[in-house]
Amino acid sequence: MNDRKYRYTLYIITIVILSTIAIQGYWNYKNYIFNKQQLIKDIQISLDKAVDDYYTELAQKTTLGFKIEGDAQKNVLDDGGFFDSVAANIDKSNSKFKDFRALKIDSVKGITVFRGFKADSLMNEKDEKGKHFIKKGDKGISKWLKKENDSNSAKNFGLLTSKVLISITNDTLDVKQVDSILFTDLTRKNISIDYFLDFKEAEKRFPSVIKSIKEKEPKIDPNLLNVKSKSTFLPKNSSLTIYFENINWTVFKRIFSAFFISAFLVLAVVACLFYLLEIIKKQKQLAEVKNDLISNITHEFKTPIATIGVAIESIKNFNVIDDKEKTKSYLDVSNTQLNKLNIMVEKLLETATLDSDSLDLNKEEIDVSILLHSLVNKHKLQTETKIINVNLPPESIIVSVDFFHFENAINNILDNAIKYGGDVVNVNLSQNKTSFNISISDNGNSLKKVNKEKIFEKFYRVPKGNTHDVKGFGIGLYYTKKIIEKHNGSIELDLTKNMTNFKISLPNE
Repeated sequence: MNDRKYRYTLYIITIVILSTIAIQGYWNYKNYIFNKQQLIKDIQISLDKAVDDYYTELAQKTTLGFKIEGDAQKNVLDDGGFFDSVAANIDKSNSKFKDFRALKIDSVKGITVFRGFKADSLMNEKDEKGKHFIKKGDKGISKWLKKENDSNSAKNFGLLTSKVLISITNDTLDVKQVDSILFTDLTRKNISIDYFLDFKEAEKRFPSVIKSIKEKEPKIDPNLLNVKSKSTFLPKNSSLTIYFENINWTVFKRIFSAFFISAFLVLAVVACLFYLLEIIKKQKQLAEVKNDLISNITHEFKTPIATIGVAIESIKNFNVIDDKEKTKSYLDVSNTQLNKLNIMVEKLLETATLDSDSLDLNKEEIDVSILLHSLVNKHKLQTETKIINVNLPPESIIVSVDFFHFENAINNILDNAIKYGGDVVNVNLSQNKTSFNISISDNGNSLKKVNKEKIFEKFYRVPKGNTHDVKGFGIGLYYTKKIIEKHNGSIELDLTKNMTNFKISLPNE
């Protein structure tokens, strides 16, 4: 994948991620608004229900209906009769009936008592002739009540009142009791909010006094959410309002599962896209490594092949075969180049074996000091422009390693320090109770932090464009790392401003 396609792919993935987040964010916002409105609606319903329940309970105490049948109609209006006992049972201070058991209704035949709203529904029934019974406000009953001495009127009134409703009017509301009912209902619905109730009574008498009292009431924060009760049982021209705040947490608890699933899906999509992007990135890097490897192999193999070809061409066309010295010289050059080709092929094959468990180590006891001294002397002979310092302990350090692979691993580090490092290379060896440590450092700064994590990867070489001034396949440090790890050791690179330091640590075995 070229840079252009990779960049377009990156743009598409970014757009998909942002679109997914935007869509899920909008969906969660709409879900939040809907649930917020639903919560306010639930509060409204609970408030109306609390008012209705309050007046239903109040009606049980303030409303009585009587259905009078048969002979019981004759004496209900007499002095000391049934209705006198009902009137005596009214608690005027609390505007309600006292204990109904004191009426001893069960002992009076022909009278059925209805309490609360059942009494109201009783008065909506019709008599056998299809006419409504006399109710409060009927003109006929007013005339009869004014004529106290007219026995016929009283008699007719008694015959017409087979159903009587007595209701104690109460134009106020007990806010504490409503609050108790409301709190119970909100708790049942798992609605936990901070709220308070504001009841405004109808202004009937002394409006100037009431106005002055209202001016002293504390101001209510206009930012608070509020809903008014729509209950038809509230006294006329009065209102009951609930003010509340901090419903965001309550709404969030309602949408938590949906929000969690949405967030999980968004994160899953984003993670998958990033994982896809990482795979594409690695594939791009592998493609670049492959191209670099092919280019490196081409340059590495091209020189010895061309040299061998020239030698053979010379022997064939210039009759140097009769000159034994020239023939031997050309054959030695060809043999040297063939050995180089053989070494390069072996390195490539060894790299393939390192990734499997088929590589067996043939361990033997060696003196690490002698090995390092030998390697340093060899590189000193091969370079005249580098200064190589070695610091070895006076005593021998005997360990069990695979001599061939271990020597190649250390040699790769030295070779890289000389090829890519500064003018001064330092080799140090030390030992403690559990391990021995080899440090190979130089004063160069060709390696950057961006190369640090990749320097031990297979076929990785520090990018230098199309320049191939230093030969190699980028497998030396990879090989070294694998060999050190197979010896149960570790290798790490430490970069400072003017120092590149490879630290190798292996157990004392």
